[in-house]
Amino acid sequence: MRIAISGSHSLGKSTLVWDWVRTHSRYTREEEPFRALDGEMYDIRFRQECNRLHNGIQMYYNASRINLYSSARDCVIFDRAPVDYLAYSQYTADKKTTDIDDPFVTAMVPRVRETLQRLDLVAFVPMTDRWPVDMEDDGIRPVDLPYRAEVDAIFKQIYRDKRFSVMPDTNQPTLIEVWGSREERINQLEQAIKSCIR
Repeated sequence: MRIAISGSHSLGKSTLVWDWVRTHSRYTREEEPFRALDGEMYDIRFRQECNRLHNGIQMYYNASRINLYSSARDCVIFDRAPVDYLAYSQYTADKKTTDIDDPFVTAMVPRVRETLQRLDLVAFVPMTDRWPVDMEDDGIRPVDLPYRAEVDAIFKQIYRDKRFSVMPDTNQPTLIEVWGSREERINQLEQAIKSCIR
């Protein structure tokens, strides 16, 4: 099963990925592109400061890693999905502060749609009043509640309202939403996988 965890920052996605591989040892964990590229000395920025290179290189890194796994028999979980870079790019395009604009975002869509065909399950972690998540200062991302909320709203437009029509016509991954305690999120993923396998 090829799984990607998707959503705005500081909502527990990486924690979910780590919890999953600890309890499902046959799974390979694929690092979040920002962290992987930061280790290679790429100076990636956030919010209104990111540019086409910053978001483009993260999306293509994510897509290249996903494309390494060609079979649903591969057991891998990705910290982020290609859709994430559409959402973050649209946030910056809306601010009109860098070279990221609406045409750039639209140009990303075909690659995102193509790459999603190689995932079996996308788990979207939304902001929800049912399970609020405090923002953690990890020393990397800005502690900016409005930023997280605005990006989350774009994710909801993409996943719930079908903005950009990113889901492919064939080999479409199952899309679920997960929230709650760490144990509840694991259980939701396990139930979704059982449903996919039937």
